[in-house]
Amino acid sequence: MAMPLSIESVVTPDPLRLAPHRIKRCTFRRMIKVDARGERVYDVECLYPDRRVALPLGDLESATPICNACTALHIFRPDED
Repeated sequence: MAMPLSIESVVTPDPLRLAPHRIKRCTFRRMIKVDARGERVYDVECLYPDRRVALPLGDLESATPICNACTALHIFRPDED
């Protein structure tokens, strides 16, 4: 006779270790960590084309569609092209 296995509670991963956003890896992007209680919050700035003046794109959630729609040539890292 088969014995039923005990079902252990499902361990949920720590939300701070998850990467909820997928954004292209760009050599001209600057991400600045913002202090927030228990959350990973980043402000994103674009330094394209001359890396002198930063263009603020907002937080990571609002910058993702902007960065992913960028069509500038040769700024994305080779593993993203």
